[in-house]
Amino acid sequence: MRYWVQIVGHCRMPLIDAMTFTLWNPISLRVRSDSRKRRIGFTLIELLVVIAIIGALVGLLLPAVQAAREAMRRASCQNNLHQVGLGLHNYHSAFGKFPPGAIQVRPEVAGGKQFAWSAFILPQMEQNALADRIDFDRPFDDPLNLDAAAEVVAAYVCPTTPRPEPRVGGMGVSDYGGIYGERIVTNNTPPRGMMIHDQALGFRDILDGSSHTIMIGEDADFPDGQWINGRNLFDQAFGINQAPAFENDMRSFHPGGAMSLRADGSAHFLNEQINLEVLAALCTRNGRETQSLE
Repeated sequence: MRYWVQIVGHCRMPLIDAMTFTLWNPISLRVRSDSRKRRIGFTLIELLVVIAIIGALVGLLLPAVQAAREAMRRASCQNNLHQVGLGLHNYHSAFGKFPPGAIQVRPEVAGGKQFAWSAFILPQMEQNALADRIDFDRPFDDPLNLDAAAEVVAAYVCPTTPRPEPRVGGMGVSDYGGIYGERIVTNNTPPRGMMIHDQALGFRDILDGSSHTIMIGEDADFPDGQWINGRNLFDQAFGINQAPAFENDMRSFHPGGAMSLRADGSAHFLNEQINLEVLAALCTRNGRETQSLE
């Protein structure tokens, strides 16, 4: 016995055929498909929740990424000073003394042009070709020396220091200056640092111990810090990262302090909260201070 159903008007078909018509009716399939699509889509609330979660993750991870990058830059800066220390020690081995902090080409002329310690150790820094291009019998800013002065020595540049151009006044920068002494507790007369004008000092001149005497300090924001210029040295007068812009002093763009190189060749990060009397003692070679370094 067969059952019949009426589909449209007077048209009739068997029940089994009606079921087949319903299953394969394109209109029915499209309705079901559209319904299925609506069920798998995101609601506005769900989208906002996902965005909020992503924002929170970025907020948590970004400081960690920045801190990791700065740690790498600080390690690179410390390595720069290790290279400088090796160059200074090699110079001492060759000449029996460290280079002078700066020396005048014509001492008889007041304000004669000067070369810095960082120019004298170029051969010991594997920069022989650059050193050969410098005429030390002429002022550092003589036209014949400007081409060499414009060279950027990578070991003299801290990677944390933000600058659009690694030159100042057309000359390669130096983020590291020689320590001339300190003016925190004394007037530094005569100068008691390791890098002084027109005089070369050696290990025998360090009465405070080479591990307790800073030779080179990071000075990354001084406007005329050039590796060839005799002004690339200073006496410390303020706390670390505390000096006004015009003052040549230990400062850096590292958070919380600055790097330094001691006479024994070791590079250390100095916290900007260091006791000022301790800092002053570290900047002298023969003060015989009894300050604790802790």
